[in-house]
Amino acid sequence: MLALAVAYLATTSTTCRTSTNLHQPPFYDPARDLGALFQDVQLSGIFPDSKTFVDARPLVAPSEIVARYTASTGIKVGRGMLRDFVAQTFEVPRPVGEGFRTDTSQTMEQHIRALWPVLTRPPDTVDAYSSLIPLPHPYVVPGGRFREVYYWDSYFTMLGLVASGRTDLVKSMLDNFAHLIGTVGHIPNGNRTYYLSRSQPPFFAAMVGLYARATDTTQVLPYLDALEAEHAYWMNGAERLAPGAGQAYRRVVRLSDGGPLLNRYWDDRADPRPESYRPDYEVGQTLADARREGFYRNVRATAESGLDFSSRWMRDPKDLRTLETTDLIPVDLNSLLYHAERMIAVLRAFRGRAGDAGVARQFAEAAADRRRALLAAAYDPATGFFYDVRWRSGARVTDRPTLAAASPLYFGLATPEQGRAVAARLERDFLKPGGFVTTLIASGQQWDAPNGWPPLEWLTIEGVRRYGRADLADAARDRWLALNRRTYRSTGKMMEKYDVVDVRRSAGGGEYATQDGFGWSNGVALALAGQHR
Repeated sequence: MLALAVAYLATTSTTCRTSTNLHQPPFYDPARDLGALFQDVQLSGIFPDSKTFVDARPLVAPSEIVARYTASTGIKVGRGMLRDFVAQTFEVPRPVGEGFRTDTSQTMEQHIRALWPVLTRPPDTVDAYSSLIPLPHPYVVPGGRFREVYYWDSYFTMLGLVASGRTDLVKSMLDNFAHLIGTVGHIPNGNRTYYLSRSQPPFFAAMVGLYARATDTTQVLPYLDALEAEHAYWMNGAERLAPGAGQAYRRVVRLSDGGPLLNRYWDDRADPRPESYRPDYEVGQTLADARREGFYRNVRATAESGLDFSSRWMRDPKDLRTLETTDLIPVDLNSLLYHAERMIAVLRAFRGRAGDAGVARQFAEAAADRRRALLAAAYDPATGFFYDVRWRSGARVTDRPTLAAASPLYFGLATPEQGRAVAARLERDFLKPGGFVTTLIASGQQWDAPNGWPPLEWLTIEGVRRYGRADLADAARDRWLALNRRTYRSTGKMMEKYDVVDVRRSAGGGEYATQDGFGWSNGVALALAGQHR
């Protein structure tokens, strides 16, 4: 029965130790270690993508590079000279999969399986001159400009690895994530030093559940400590929030009604993201000094959400400066943390050591409290849909509906009546010729209409399936797979995102060109295609 319970969870104040990132090792950090050179390069435009320079490897000690550059500052350094200086002192990274040639006589599924070795990095070696945080086991990266592991991407990649019989690689990635929790205090956005101040949607418990279902419950017990430590990271500072008033500290919030604690996205820094330095800086310069820090904090918190950027987070969908991410209680984030609390409770009960029963009971009660609070705050009976909530006022953001409403279905929080209502709205407003559209607003941001994204397709398809709408799930799945196959036949690629409204058009929007590879697209496509067997 316990194995079934864990499998069910996989498809679907606590006793937390405090967790901080004060014990991070002294990695190379380009923004910190390169001084004025860092900003000069990032603002010069010699690299169209700011991520290129933070991934570049210094050829000599960063301090020596800085000394050389400082010595040249008496001379006017033009863009050409700066480009030459960087070329002489840094090794510029190449896209993942460069040189791989698609054999279009293969099916989409054969192509994806052939890509796993291309997207898999071997265990890392320590490199004092790299922004990469070394991981001890092999792992799969998304592809293109994304040359490192990404936290929430990996759950959807793992779906495909399980479908490919690669549970060994799933385990090695879980071991890497547990290693990160043990060494830097949490799972960062990705294994780069410039990502250390934030995490991403906490899918670690869902990954553990997926692995348990593919193997056996006993195989995931070694991850219990890491699960609890990650939960502690998200709940850090909970004891600071007294009952009775709307408050927030880091990622923890309490609504004004004084009810149970909920969570938000956050970042520990309030300056431009190094990997997106130029666009962040340029927008920040249009704001008064007093507003700039808040903007950078919201930009970074949005990056932690994984949905950077979307009208979901913006009071004015056409103006990035109106980001309000830190003011919102996201319905999907809290669904994930509910699932994590349930998973910890189940595994503690299964392990059965002294004290486990009491801890299991506390986590189960925390999950039940979170569920009651989230359903009361986020579900709107008038429209039959879940929305993010402004924690200061308790107001639902009903003017910006998104596919986040499917998360309470996927993780089993919604009541049967709520699940039916949400599924009906998703069918009426969000189902398009190529699958489910991410939002109903075409803002030009990449996480908005007309784009559909593999992770949200999976969560929505399987969420409505869980609540009795197999017909809707199958229709959306078939449309999505048809779009994936059509794009593969015409381009030889699996794309990061797709235009689901006009299936003849490539997806666009965002800070960078649409990437191909692509980890989570491969995983979701294989998992959905496998349902036809």
